[in-house]
This record gives sequence, structure tokens and C-alpha cells, in this order.
Amino acid sequence: MKITPANPLQKLHVLTLFTHTCLLHHLTATTITNSPKFFNYKFKTHTTRVTTRTITAQSHTHSESQNRITETKMEENKEAIEAQSKFRSEFLQVLSSRRPPQVPLTVEIGKPVVDQWYQKNSSPSTDEEIMKSCPKKDIENFKDLLKEENLYLTIEEGDQGRLPVLILSLKESDIQKRRRPAVVFLHSTNKYKEFLRPLLEAYASRGYIAISIDSRYHGERAKDATTYRDALISAWKTGDTMPFIYDTVWDLIKLADYLTQREDIDPSRIGITGISLGGMHAWFAAAADTRYAVVSPLIGVQGFRWAIDNDKWQGRVDSIKPVFEAARDDLGKTAIDKEVVEKVWDRIAPGLASQFDSPYSIPSIAPRPLLILNGAEDPRCPLAGLEIPRSKASQAYGEFHRLDNFKFIAEPGIGHQITKFQVKESSDWFDKFLKPQLVPGL
Repeated sequence: MKITPANPLQKLHVLTLFTHTCLLHHLTATTITNSPKFFNYKFKTHTTRVTTRTITAQSHTHSESQNRITETKMEENKEAIEAQSKFRSEFLQVLSSRRPPQVPLTVEIGKPVVDQWYQKNSSPSTDEEIMKSCPKKDIENFKDLLKEENLYLTIEEGDQGRLPVLILSLKESDIQKRRRPAVVFLHSTNKYKEFLRPLLEAYASRGYIAISIDSRYHGERAKDATTYRDALISAWKTGDTMPFIYDTVWDLIKLADYLTQREDIDPSRIGITGISLGGMHAWFAAAADTRYAVVSPLIGVQGFRWAIDNDKWQGRVDSIKPVFEAARDDLGKTAIDKEVVEKVWDRIAPGLASQFDSPYSIPSIAPRPLLILNGAEDPRCPLAGLEIPRSKASQAYGEFHRLDNFKFIAEPGIGHQITKFQVKESSDWFDKFLKPQLVPGL
């Protein structure tokens, strides 16, 4: 079978970091399409020097002395900052390729999703009980105080350009209103945003604004149980899209555009986490966009190049095997081998097993707080494959004098599964660096 060449890079305006930071004017919501349920957000971008971010529980404004300290450290870490900027520039160039036409960011108010096909077909999972172990504030009449928002962000043309968003938070009176920290939660393969509700409720009870989305070809963005599989195979054959990791990372950049302009969210205190595929989404979104200030991927971080070179790719390949089987057949092979694996990664996620792999993307998150949680026996994220990225990350955090902001935990005896320990550790990590406060009187 002849495989068509991938689309060349397109010149698009990318709203985030290349070699600079973006500052956004306050967004003004206006009704469009003669419907009160749609809002159009207009923004302008400005460039400024890259600055390191200090996460505090107070206002994100800094004194002049703090700014001078930051500028001094920037000069000391000029080489590291330049390397990070180069990584983001190259990565964002790839993310902006193969994109359908972009449209102004609009927000549509939706309704709670109930008994959709993907919810009905979802098999019982121990993950749900594990998520329910997340630390939760005991609040009387919690359900009555819980605010739920169901939104759709339209970010580009096409059926995947409509991003479903679920947001949970505690209600506040006009007197109590203030900007709060937020955390974005990302689901695993073949799951959906509502599946993460136990985590969202737990964080909301502790004063966070908790957000989840449906990743590409999942949840409300899927037509049936094979939509994600079909998208992967199509990407291999045509090179038109990047459904594995990259396209959802683009969504998360657009999500950050929206979250940083909400009046109830502190734009300097937005965290991101996810499970398995969601952990990969969190990892790469944080590498691409510094607006994600605190990061904690669960059972997602791995070395794609290392796995190929050391014949340890089977666990990850088996998680989305149909696309590799299609590639095997198209390449005229009788079995999936390392050549097939490398060609698939290059096709559906360019650079994933080379310049954007964990040894380069993980250090680019420094000095922002990063907690990596994996199972020591995880075949999809082999522990040995993380030695180099862990070492390079430690070096990067050391250069920024922020060694306490980086932590890697490989839970003994655990394979590719989340645990109560991981849920508690990541919860503590966000509390340590984002420090939410409950509404007075609750």
C-alpha cells in the first residue's frame, strides 16, 4: 500500500511560547450567533522576556527585589532557558502542523452528560475506588455547595475542534469571590472526563477549581468504541492528524488560553495531572506551555527511544496495537518489529522517539514543580528507560536551584496501574505548591 506524505508545516499564529512568553489582555465575553449560550473571546499577544515562576499562596505580583533576584538567576541560567525555548519552538511548530483552520476561541454552555454510549459501555474499574481515596474535605451539604459547569470550547474547524470541558468548584457568594488555584485532570485510554469525577469532587472540596476534558476521539468526541483506533490508523496511512498525544496537547494549550482569563482562577496557580495516556498529555502540555505551573503525571512518563533501542517497546505498542498491525501489513512485514515501531511514532507523533522524547521534554519543565509517579514494574513505562531523563531533569532543576521542585517515585511492585499511594502523593504535591484555601465559613 502506498502511504501519502504527511502535510508540511503550516505557518500559523500559535498562542503560547516559542522563544517568548505570552501576555493576554483581559478577555471580554460577548454573545454571538444570537444565542446567550455562546461567548466569543478576543485576545492580543505581547512578547516579554522569559521569567521563572515562583508559586506562592499569595498574589502573583512580586516586589522589585524579587524581580531583581529572578533576573539574576535568569542570567545565571541563560543556557538552560535558551535550550527550553528552542525545545518549545520546535515542538510547537510540529503541534501547529496538520491543523485544520483555526477559529476564534468560543465557549458554549452545555448540560451534564448522562448515560452516553461510552459511559454505558465502560467496564467496572478498580480505578474508581482508588480515585475515591483522594483526600476530601468533610463539608456539610457538600453536594448543594458544589458548582458544576459543562462547557464546549470551539478551537478549530472539524468535528474534533469542539472541546468538551467539565468544571467542578465550590460555590461562593459575591463577597467571598477571589481567584483560586485550578487543576486539570486527564483521563486514560478509552475513558472520558466524567470518569474522573471522584478526583474532581475531592479537589473541589479542598478549594480548587477542578477541570477535566475529553481527549481527542474519546468521550463526547467519539462516535463509537473504535473511533480512537480508527483515528490512529488513519493518521498512519494519511499523515493528516496526530491523535496520539499531540492533538490533545494542542487542545490543552487552548484550554490554558481560556482558564487564564477566568475571573475565578489565579492564572499563576494552574496545575495539571493525568493517568496513563492522560499522564502523557499532562507531561507534554507542561513541556509546551509554562502556564501549567505545577505538574504531576501518573504512570505516563517513559523513554520512547530507549524502548526501541533496548527492545522494550512491546508493552506500549500493545496498548494501541491495531495501528502497529496496520503498519506491519503496509510495510510488507510478517511481524511488528522495532523498525515498524519507529516508523509509526515518526508518522503519528513526529519527534516522539527523538528530539521531543523524555530526556529533552522533561527537563524543559524546570523549574516548575514536577512530580513523576510510576510503577516500578510497569512494562509500558520501563523503569530503566527513565534513568537518563531523570538524571537530566535533576541537572536542570539543580541549575535553577530548585531541586526540591522535582521528585520521581517508582512505586515498588506496581505495574501499569494507579494506586491510592499515587493519588495521595499527587494530591499532597498540589497542596504543597498551589496551597488552596477554602471559602471562609465553609
